[in-house]
Amino acid sequence: MARTEPARGMRDFLPEDVRRREYVISIIKRVYERYGYEPLETPAAENLDTLMGKYGDEGNQLIFKILKRGEHEASGQADLALRYDLTVPLARVIAHHQSKLPRLFKRYQIQPVWRADRPARGRFREFYQCDVDSLGSTSPVVEAELCAAVSDALTELGFADFRIRLNHRQLLTSILNLAGIPEPLHGNALIALDKLDKVGVEGVAAEFEQRGIPVAAEALIERIRGFQAKPGSMAGAFDDPGEQAWRNVAKIVYLTVGTPAEKHVDLDLSLARGLSYYTGAIMEINVPDLAGSLGGGGRYDNLIGMFLGENVPACGFSLGLERILVVMGERGMFPSSVATTPADVMMAVFDPKDLDSAMRVAGVLRRDGLRVLIYTEPDKIGKQIKYADSRGIPFVAILGSDELANGTLTVKHLAAKTQNTYEQGSAGAAILKELKQRG
Repeated sequence: MARTEPARGMRDFLPEDVRRREYVISIIKRVYERYGYEPLETPAAENLDTLMGKYGDEGNQLIFKILKRGEHEASGQADLALRYDLTVPLARVIAHHQSKLPRLFKRYQIQPVWRADRPARGRFREFYQCDVDSLGSTSPVVEAELCAAVSDALTELGFADFRIRLNHRQLLTSILNLAGIPEPLHGNALIALDKLDKVGVEGVAAEFEQRGIPVAAEALIERIRGFQAKPGSMAGAFDDPGEQAWRNVAKIVYLTVGTPAEKHVDLDLSLARGLSYYTGAIMEINVPDLAGSLGGGGRYDNLIGMFLGENVPACGFSLGLERILVVMGERGMFPSSVATTPADVMMAVFDPKDLDSAMRVAGVLRRDGLRVLIYTEPDKIGKQIKYADSRGIPFVAILGSDELANGTLTVKHLAAKTQNTYEQGSAGAAILKELKQRG
């Protein structure tokens, strides 16, 4: 017998799951559009060479490759891949459609991505990202506005205890240089440092040793924490690029004052963000009860140049929808207004010959703005009411012979144990009023 569970690290989404996802997505979209970001979508599959080499060695290993098809299938070679993130496809789109897009372009994109990663709590092989990016400007206003937009979205979803960790790749480069780590090993050092919040100092130290980095990780992290404990000590502590980076992150923090991000942004010199395409400020959002982040991003001014031949300033942030859903579910953050039932009203039917009338009255209720489910089997009323109650449907509309003769509709409110009869044309407004009053 064929297996029925989904592939490991992937999931089926039942109706309640989908409703919750749509609730979260609708808020994120609404907030992003308030900030002037426009929607964009890209294909699930990209050319393999579009993705390879953009995420560093570890990222390359997590790309889901698609074997060649038809007569080339036996070769075992791949020419396509499922998209790993939404940023590299965006860079390709900018290069391909440059003449159709404005010089200053702000976009959001909410679509699934795929990674051949090891599944864990809140980590899946197929998951949605909610990306927001600004292209065409090097101004620190871009980073500050991204922090404000994601803070606005999370606050509207009900989060209050999130922290936006902020750092700069050039600050990290200066720190690694000061520590005596050779430049060819910087990438490996950043990948290891990026795991600090997950594996701790000892785990980073073990990875430094494994990767042949000739510096004690403990001493390096202690130096980073020393700078962080006394931010004033950073002035004059770095080379010129490091000093410029310090001024840049200080300006970003200043620009968030008076925005939804003001109380959430913190400088964190240990933040690394392992992806190799970041060139400037980097950001990550964390909440106390989740190992890992709710999202992250940063500036990637050179990525589009890989496709276009000339660099385009770019900066973006990605919220992890799956992790947001996990935390919101565990904390009970979904409001009661998020629909958990298939309908507001179930239309009970006693005789098959009355189905046409039931269809007509249901249509009237739907036009009034109600979600209506017709019980299509002529069962006893008790069985029909039991079904509605088991599905959480609050109202049962009864269309019996008396109601058909009088042009009325009897409506039972199951939780309140009340019953009222209305003219068919006014029943919808009455039900909507009760829904609003009783929640």
